[in-house]
Amino acid sequence: MGRTLYVSDLDGTLLNKQDRINPKSIRIINDLVERGMTFTYATARSLSSASIVTQGLSAAIPVIVYNGAFILQPSTGEILSKESFQEEEMEWVEEVLDRFDICPLVYSFVEGAEKVSWITSRENEGIQRYIDSRKGDKRLRPVSAKEELYRGDMFYFTCIGEMDELRPVYDRFAEDTRFRCTFQQELYRPEYWCEIMPAKATKAEAIRKLKKMQGCDRVVSFGDAINDLPMFEISDECYAVENAVDELKAAADGVIAGNEDDGVAEWLLHNAVFEDK
Repeated sequence: MGRTLYVSDLDGTLLNKQDRINPKSIRIINDLVERGMTFTYATARSLSSASIVTQGLSAAIPVIVYNGAFILQPSTGEILSKESFQEEEMEWVEEVLDRFDICPLVYSFVEGAEKVSWITSRENEGIQRYIDSRKGDKRLRPVSAKEELYRGDMFYFTCIGEMDELRPVYDRFAEDTRFRCTFQQELYRPEYWCEIMPAKATKAEAIRKLKKMQGCDRVVSFGDAINDLPMFEISDECYAVENAVDELKAAADGVIAGNEDDGVAEWLLHNAVFEDK
């Protein structure tokens, strides 16, 4: 059958409602990795955020973060693969967001350091919650003016707000082949997130690269949300957790137990195939 790469989404899939991995899941997955299973996660989170919520989980191979914009070695933070905007693309994002009066969170490298920038006078409830949940994060870079916001090597934009104000933004970028844009309601929250990335910044593309890096022949993936569909499409097998959206369940090879009930870990325990070390 060849070597298999097992890939799980985090939020709503491997993480429980407290944004943590159940201790039982950590024990099962770490034991299987120690025995030889090739396992990683693919998430919209940054490495900094993902490292907190996956604390205790084995980090034996590279991970996929920012929805596929980066493949990183978690132990060192080394960038193994990166998808960036061209200069004219960054300028177009700024122009469109200004047109709709949207002030985003801007992810970029400023003087070589990864930063998340926002204008302090434009904080809404969703942005404030994002900032409050990341106190002490060295990436946080509050600024006072638009001229400071759009600086550095920008690779990701997040807009947080009401559905009606963000839908036109999504519609504009969804039809532009230079970009990849996702639009969905925040898990367990009322606000919506519209995220804008380079066209090739997808979990699917990153998984293809990581599969080759790891010398794997097959991919088995796990997810819960509509943005996991591209990942499912390039997988040899794909499974939706019980709490997943109906569209993803319809595309899955099977539905497993939910994120609160160790669904991914239990499936791996009984079904993962690998050569014991």
